Amino acid sequence: MKVTKHGDHLVKLTFMGVMNCYFVREDDGLTLIDTVIEGRAPHIMQAAQSLGQPIKRIVLTHDHVDHVGSLDALHEALPDAEVMISARDARFLSGDMSMDDDEPKDKLRGGYVLCKTRPARLLHEGDRIGSLEVIATPGHTPGHAAFIDVRDRTLIAGDAFQTQGGVAVSGTFVPLFPLPALATWHKPLALASGRKLRALEPSRLAVGHGPVLEQPLAAMDRAIEKMARALGREEKAAQTATSTTR
Repeated sequence: MKVTKHGDHLVKLTFMGVMNCYFVREDDGLTLIDTVIEGRAPHIMQAAQSLGQPIKRIVLTHDHVDHVGSLDALHEALPDAEVMISARDARFLSGDMSMDDDEPKDKLRGGYVLCKTRPARLLHEGDRIGSLEVIATPGHTPGHAAFIDVRDRTLIAGDAFQTQGGVAVSGTFVPLFPLPALATWHKPLALASGRKLRALEPSRLAVGHGPVLEQPLAAMDRAIEKMARALGREEKAAQTATSTTR
C-alpha cells in the first residue's frame, strides 16, 4: 500500500499499483471513499490510524469488486461508521440485478458484489456528505456516483474517468489498462457523465485507477473528445451494418 497526500484534505491509498481508495479529511474524522478488493481492511484501518483520525463514513462510488471488496470486513470492524452508496447501486449490493424501465438494456459488466452490509444512507444527486457533494454519473454502472469537495474543487470520480495508462472516460479502451472499459455498462451515458464532471471545472481529479491529476481540465477535454469520436465511429459502423442487411 502506498499513501500519498494531495492538498489539505485528500489522502490516496494505492494497492498493487493500480487500485485506489481515498480518505477525505473532515473536522470530525475521515470519510473513506471505496474499499478496493477483499482483504485490504486492515491496511485501510492502519492508514487511518497513522493519520490520527477515525473513519466516520464509508462511501462507495459503485458496486464493483475492486471498490466494495473490503466493505463487509470494514463494517464489521467499524460498526459505527456510516455506510453510503447511491440508491441505484445499493440494489446490486443486495443481489437485485433488475433494470429500470427507463434504463438502457445493455448488459451489466464487471464484477458486481453481493454484500452482507446494508447501507445506512442512500445517496442521490446533490446530497451532501460533509464537504462532499454527490454527483450522479451513470454509465460505468447504472448508479455510479462521483463526489466533489466544495472546499477546493477536488473531484473524486471513481471509474467515471481513469488515469492509469492514460486519461480516459469510462468505456474508452486503453490498451495499457483496459479493465475499466471492459467493465463499463453503457458508453453513451458514460460520455454524458464525463462531460457533466468536466463542466464542474474541478481543480484536481482523483480516480479509482491511476494517479491524481492537478489542473485536469485540458486532459479531461481530450479524453471526452476521444470518447466522442470513438462512439461516432461505432454508431456509423452500426448504421452501415443495418443498411447492408436490409
